[in-house]
Amino acid sequence: MSYQDILYQVEDSILTITLNRPDRLNAFTITMKNEILDALDRADQDDAIRAIIFTGAGRAFCAGMELGAKDNIFGYEIPQTEPYNIEEIRDSGGEVSLRLYDCKKPVIAAINGPAVGVGITMTLAMDFRMASEKAKIGFVFSQRGLCVEACSSWFLPRIVGVSQALEWVYSGEVFKAQEALDGGLLRSIHAPEDLLPEARKLAKKIADNTAPISVALSRQLMWKMLGANHPMDAHNMDSRAIYYASETDGKEGIMSFLEKREPEFKVKVSSDMPYFYPWWKSRKPE
Repeated sequence: MSYQDILYQVEDSILTITLNRPDRLNAFTITMKNEILDALDRADQDDAIRAIIFTGAGRAFCAGMELGAKDNIFGYEIPQTEPYNIEEIRDSGGEVSLRLYDCKKPVIAAINGPAVGVGITMTLAMDFRMASEKAKIGFVFSQRGLCVEACSSWFLPRIVGVSQALEWVYSGEVFKAQEALDGGLLRSIHAPEDLLPEARKLAKKIADNTAPISVALSRQLMWKMLGANHPMDAHNMDSRAIYYASETDGKEGIMSFLEKREPEFKVKVSSDMPYFYPWWKSRKPE
């Protein structure tokens, strides 16, 4: 698939996906959604990629959805019907968030400028959010007569707490990166010229000397257990996962430690995930 609205660049085991509509402040489109989904599929199947960074071209990260002035403002042509059928129409930001949620690779958002609407909610399913000092963020839906989307009603309260999430969502105000950092939304703030180098430094820290299977399993265990009803749910899956890991790259990890040498991990997440993966898809959400 050739890309129109994003750039796909791999260097030193790190994939950088750049939202690439700078003349429109990287406004989100259905085309961009489809390209991101394809890029994430490619990344999961490419064992040379150990981490993913999202950023924006030009002075913005993403100015939100590219809205239309007539018909459906999101560009959909299918009217909703009763009874409602989720397969008829789906929130495009939510499709990206759900795909990120299932990604096998760690994902970092390098928010280089304004990120509003879907421009910020799409980052909530990423593992880390780093921002430029020039970044501004806004969950602006209430000021547009809309509501939160991209699964942010699930992600945002889990990241920052329900009270902080509601304040930002109710007001719809655009706020500076420092407020986002103070509220727990951001990992760190950087000078504009330092943002991508610092994001790459974090990506390399994760990628270097770690087992891909360990990172992939740990990512899914941590994210999926956010909705578990009891620690026993985590115990059940932890037990399966660590036993599988101990029989594969775990042996190499322990031996390299005992022998004081660099490990040579060989398990591929593209083809060697355990038989019970993806366990969360064995039942459909209620």
